[in-house]
Amino acid sequence: MVRKAANDADKIDREKSRKVSALAGLWPHIRPYRLLMAAALAALVLTACVSLALPLAVRRVVDNFNAEDGAILDTYFAAALGIAALLALGTGLRYALVTRLGERVVADLRKALFDRMIGMSPAFFERIMTGEVLSRITTDTTLVLSVIGSSISIALRNLLLLVGGIVLMLFTSAKLTGLVLLIVPLVIVPIMVLGRRLRSLSRENQDWIAASSGNASEALTSVQTVQAFTHEAASRDAFGQVTEQSFDSARRRILTRALMTVIVIFLVFTGIVCVLWIGARDVRAGDMTAGTLVQFVIYSVMVAGAVAALAEIWGELQRAAGATERLMELLTAEDRVSDPPKPVALPRPVRGELRFDRVGFAYPSRPGVPALDTLDLTIAPGETVALVGPSGAGKTTIVQLLQRFYDPDAGRVMLDGADLSTLRRADFRRQMALVPQDPVIFAASARENIRFGRLDASDAEVEAAARSAAAHDFIVDLPEGYDTWLGERGVMLSGGQKQRVAIARAILRDAPVLLLDEATSALDAESERAVQHAVDAMARTRTTVIVAHRLATVKKADRIIVMDRGRIVAQGTHDSLVAEDGLYARLARLQFTDGQAA
Repeated sequence: MVRKAANDADKIDREKSRKVSALAGLWPHIRPYRLLMAAALAALVLTACVSLALPLAVRRVVDNFNAEDGAILDTYFAAALGIAALLALGTGLRYALVTRLGERVVADLRKALFDRMIGMSPAFFERIMTGEVLSRITTDTTLVLSVIGSSISIALRNLLLLVGGIVLMLFTSAKLTGLVLLIVPLVIVPIMVLGRRLRSLSRENQDWIAASSGNASEALTSVQTVQAFTHEAASRDAFGQVTEQSFDSARRRILTRALMTVIVIFLVFTGIVCVLWIGARDVRAGDMTAGTLVQFVIYSVMVAGAVAALAEIWGELQRAAGATERLMELLTAEDRVSDPPKPVALPRPVRGELRFDRVGFAYPSRPGVPALDTLDLTIAPGETVALVGPSGAGKTTIVQLLQRFYDPDAGRVMLDGADLSTLRRADFRRQMALVPQDPVIFAASARENIRFGRLDASDAEVEAAARSAAAHDFIVDLPEGYDTWLGERGVMLSGGQKQRVAIARAILRDAPVLLLDEATSALDAESERAVQHAVDAMARTRTTVIVAHRLATVKKADRIIVMDRGRIVAQGTHDSLVAEDGLYARLARLQFTDGQAA
């Protein structure tokens, strides 16, 4: 499946990746540093001109070996040394300026990519693996760095040497230059033919690298599940297959580039040898001085080296063009969920009224399966509403639509009468505190994990939130207390401890709307009771939506909404719903009777 997806993507992308002109997409990121670029170009032109002047000095030295006045020879040697020193200084300056430009542009590009990706909705990440996004941010930007910080500079320098060398070769010997130029068509043909093949192989190679990164990221972030189901061998095989495909693609790219380099260098130097043979005969016949031939030889070698370098760099530029296309795809990707061009101001103060007006919704990955079916629901300010029902009933979907992770396919979701799609997402999300079903713990200290709820909170406020969430006692028992690093995804904590940290984070946020998605599912009875007291205290002063399978946690809710297949099938208090003897009563009997009997 991975192979098919990568190949399908490759077929589409190769149609677009025909020209190095894709690198023009980097210009908006280079433009702010025009002065730095101009200084680098000036140093580049200086070194190229100095390089082209060096053979003139060498010619004077050779032609004056037998001069009666040795001072003339000394002068020419001194001039050659001066040119060499200027060349060294110019080259060092060019390297420093160009490398700095490349690092600066790529740093900006990586930040722009991350800024763009961190704001994309979950719907976007249903279509692309997180590992592939990371591959583009790291591997593809590294290719771009090599181009801006090296390849383009070297290409321009060699282009100047090529043009300047040919012009000076004409002044040195028009006859020999004409013979050299006959070789040019023979060199261009393999560059054009093999270059097209190299472009498609470079793009294919980058796609397989991204697929490999995505595969590894998925397996490593789920390593406990992989090991628990003894899936290591299958995971190794899957990663090995994708990696081998990447290697095979790279091998074909390397062979193609090597073949192009061999052909170009052979044709160039074979032609030069033939031309020099004719030049040597002219020197013997007295039609040309030895110094003139040496000058022509140096220019010929410069031109040949420039052509060989350009042929090699052309492959790098094509590879980077494919990487640039992939980066531009991310930067210009359209998100199904975005802020409106002219957002409406959220009414203040926020009361916390929530309303679903005939909402219909299906997840993008399952377009034919409705998660919510013409849902009408109004939650009054300060009301505590519990959502219960079997798995797949649409409970968590309600929480996700309230956060506007997705937009409904039909109807409206509103906060205090304002349609969420007309508001800035950051504005209304600040008014909500979420405890997700799978709590996220960051690779930071316990204190910083709780402070994630409100970055300007003091240490005292953080600790008060932890106490309310029954997290303070286990946190102070950690090796460094609140400053203990919790590891990637909170590997140092149990499931219940993770949930208590997530609840403390929500308590610290102190928002008008509290969303609890299975917030106490991993807690033991004692911790659940302590957290429930904290939740009850919070619920008195804010609108609270509780998603729960365990009905013991929702008994005190002002209203219980019973859902099934995306619809509300019943609502009321615990006692009234049990008396109706419907779906809720059946769920209650399973948990409070069968469960206790077991």
